Amino acid sequence: MIGRRDFITLLSGAAAWPLAARGQAVGKVPRIGYLSPGSASPGPLAYHDEFQRGLRELGYVEGRNIVIEYRFADGKFDRLGALAAELVQLDVDIIVSVVTQASLAAKNATRTIPIVFVSVGDPVGAGLVASLARPGANVTGNSGMTTEVVGKSLGLFKQTVPEVSPMAVPVESR
Repeated sequence: MIGRRDFITLLSGAAAWPLAARGQAVGKVPRIGYLSPGSASPGPLAYHDEFQRGLRELGYVEGRNIVIEYRFADGKFDRLGALAAELVQLDVDIIVSVVTQASLAAKNATRTIPIVFVSVGDPVGAGLVASLARPGANVTGNSGMTTEVVGKSLGLFKQTVPEVSPMAVPVESR
């Protein structure tokens, strides 16, 4: 199982890839838009700290060779659309979106700026991507919580630790 830090480092690499792919002009400092329904305060969902750490490990230092435009909804999900539109107006090179609602807001705000999502349970079911194998459009990311993956993970866990029983998985129904 991949740890939180490894996951965010992986995400940072995924976010850095489109920056190179879009062909940055010489001397232009890449701008990342970061969209979250949370707040800038530390806590269990403060992915932005790990995100910055992952970028630093890849050689990107905020304020030196990269700019990060943060937009936090402070728990007000109805603000995500306006915040995503702000990032599009700023003409960021990529948008990193945290959770399904922020990712949908980003997708609705632009069809051209690459979007990398994190903490999205079912990107196909949410309508963010066409499929996991071929996301299509300008949206990508990784999801470890799709129904198929959870079932396989539980099966592997049961093979690894057969004496554990029963098991339960909390699921958010829509």
